[in-house]
Amino acid sequence: MDQITRIFVDTSKSVFQLHGVDAQERVVIRRKLRRSQFLDFFRRLPPTVVGLEACGASHYWARELRALGHEVRLTAPQHVKRYLKRNKNDGRDAEAGCEAMSRPTMWFVPVKSAEQQAALMLAKRREGLVRDQTRIANRIRGHAAEFGFAAPKGLGAIGPLLARIEEDPHVPELARALFADLGRDFAYAQAAVAKVDEQLNAWHRANSVSQALAKIPGVGPIGAALLVLKTPEPNLFRSSRDFAAWLGLTPTDHSTAGKLRLGVITRAGDEMLRSVLVTGATAIVSNARRGRGKGVTPWLLRLVARKPPKLAAVALANKIARIAWAIMARGELYDPQRALIA
Repeated sequence: MDQITRIFVDTSKSVFQLHGVDAQERVVIRRKLRRSQFLDFFRRLPPTVVGLEACGASHYWARELRALGHEVRLTAPQHVKRYLKRNKNDGRDAEAGCEAMSRPTMWFVPVKSAEQQAALMLAKRREGLVRDQTRIANRIRGHAAEFGFAAPKGLGAIGPLLARIEEDPHVPELARALFADLGRDFAYAQAAVAKVDEQLNAWHRANSVSQALAKIPGVGPIGAALLVLKTPEPNLFRSSRDFAAWLGLTPTDHSTAGKLRLGVITRAGDEMLRSVLVTGATAIVSNARRGRGKGVTPWLLRLVARKPPKLAAVALANKIARIAWAIMARGELYDPQRALIA
């Protein structure tokens, strides 16, 4: 077999499709491997550059391949798709990935350690539990409305609402029993979220970068921990704007013929992280509209005076993301005086 200089692996649960080329870009390997054969094949192969699509289990396989001495590059699926020729199959996917990873301007996903993935698992569990908590609360509100009950906004209003339903003799016994079941589900979801928040707070207290990020107005312990967990290598971004663009907080660009045409934000990147930053910014914007509160600067007051609250919140989230990048990439500390001048 000719010397392989680059090889891409299209992974699945049990079958792995390989596509490799030599120094002259000639195809020297096209074959399928079963899961049990995968590591044995690369154990016999001299150290080379191996590409994988950044998807489920890719970080695990990347760590295993690195342990065998190979250089591993994870490519985002959307970048691989651009090089796919016509109809899709495993062979063409592997060929497209091999071509994509050869491009000098291609961006690669950092390989996460097992410890980083464990911490991210905690963040994802929190996201799922918060979603379950909201879903149960909405279900309780919907059923309560059918019996003439309404409650103020917020999760804190669910407990009193269930108490009112339990005490009302006009509510059928079957409905009261079902509301009690929903109440137990809601209480369990709340307790589970509180437990995960406690674990994330413990992780935050043990990480110096996360503690530095938490000093930014609008970024609490949970947001700071998520920023560190989801950005393991901030220096891969050339600037703070690139980081904000990665989070989807920059406007879409439809410019042509020298005319600048900017649209709404792209909403690319990590939805959970973007949501946390926008939520924190929204709280600061609410304070700014009252003319008081932490993080309210002259720049923000001028912005709120001329822009709707939601637009101002997104613009502030963009600014928070750029400050966060400077702290993570350069080791800087948040300076409130610089924020006042900006």
